[in-house]
Amino acid sequence: IIVPTVDTIRYTFLIDVFVNARVNFLFVGPTGTGKTAYIKRHISHLADETEGSTWSYLFMNFSAQTSANQTQDVVDGKLDKRRKGVFGPPIGKKMVVFVDDLNMPQVEEYGAQPPIELLRQSMDYDGWYDRKELTFRKIVDVKFCAAMGPPGGGRN
Repeated sequence: IIVPTVDTIRYTFLIDVFVNARVNFLFVGPTGTGKTAYIKRHISHLADETEGSTWSYLFMNFSAQTSANQTQDVVDGKLDKRRKGVFGPPIGKKMVVFVDDLNMPQVEEYGAQPPIELLRQSMDYDGWYDRKELTFRKIVDVKFCAAMGPPGGGRN
C-alpha cells in the first residue's frame, strides 16, 4: 500500500512526465524511500490497467553477479524483430525497461561495470551488437528507467 503524500504524488508526476516524454530517467535515494515501489506501481498501471495501452514493460534487478551478457539476453528476449537489424517491442507498443539497484554490478579490473556500460551504449547509440552474428542491433521504442541507492555498503 502506498499512502498518498506530497512526495508520492511528486514522484508519480515525475514518472508520468518522463515516461510520456519518452525520456530515460534515474531515481536515486536512500534505502526504503519507495523508489522501486513508485516506479513499478506506476509503470505496471500504465501498461496493464489503462485500456488500449500502447505500453509494455520489463522489470530487471541488478546484483553483484549480473553480467552484461545476462542483461542483453533478458532485454533481447522481450524484443521482436521489426526488420533487418531493427528490434523493438511488438508493433504498436512502446517498452519501458525498469532496472532496480542499478549500481550493484561488480566493478571489473578497469573500473567499469559492464551491465551499466551496455545500457549506456543502448541509450547513446540506440542499440548494441549481437554477440553471435557480430552485427549492430538497432533498438527502437524502448526507454530505460532505473533506481539505485547511494554508493557504499556493497553498491558501486
